[in-house]
Amino acid sequence: MEDARAGVFRQALEIYVITDSRLSMGRSTIEVVRQAIAGGARLIQLREKNGTDRELVVIGQAVREITKAAGAFLLVNDRVDIAQVIGADGVHLGQDDIPVALARKILGPKKIIGVSVETGAEARAAEEAGADYVATGPIFPTTTKPDAGEPYGTGLIGRIKSATSLPVVAIGGINAGNLAYVVRAGADGAAMIGAVVGQPDIAGAVRELRQKFHHV
Repeated sequence: MEDARAGVFRQALEIYVITDSRLSMGRSTIEVVRQAIAGGARLIQLREKNGTDRELVVIGQAVREITKAAGAFLLVNDRVDIAQVIGADGVHLGQDDIPVALARKILGPKKIIGVSVETGAEARAAEEAGADYVATGPIFPTTTKPDAGEPYGTGLIGRIKSATSLPVVAIGGINAGNLAYVVRAGADGAAMIGAVVGQPDIAGAVRELRQKFHHV
């Protein structure tokens, strides 16, 4: 990623919104994204575990239009193929997903690739393979991902930061009440689902989170 775009992306990482229609209080993913963008979010990860590939493409295309109009980044969880089809800015991969090097070969040098890591070794491997950022957690208890395991606490952020020069995004149970601990621990950003998608006022929630991130 070129330096100018990398700087914009790093700032967008601060409040990293992940979609989940199961938590959106009956609102469509398209409406959730529209409201999050209105609140100032500049990075959306499309993460939808239900529905067909066709449905995901339709939703993804609509979301891509919203993010593009706002100058925001759109990443797709796991699915390199969907990211390609909808023209997303990149993907976010787990340890059991397609390897970073192969994703890079498919997507090309300009697309963004993020990787979930839990250890310094995984963070170093992600960087060496060509990732643009890593996400680590769960930091706090979370019910969003049932298989997330026991929380590591904010100490994990420092351990990952010391292992890689890539931006580090914290994830897992982060909300307006504990965001300050994550920022103080050195995270470059906080990825959140329920703290945004599950709130009655999504735009307001994003505005509050952005304010808290910059006033720690």
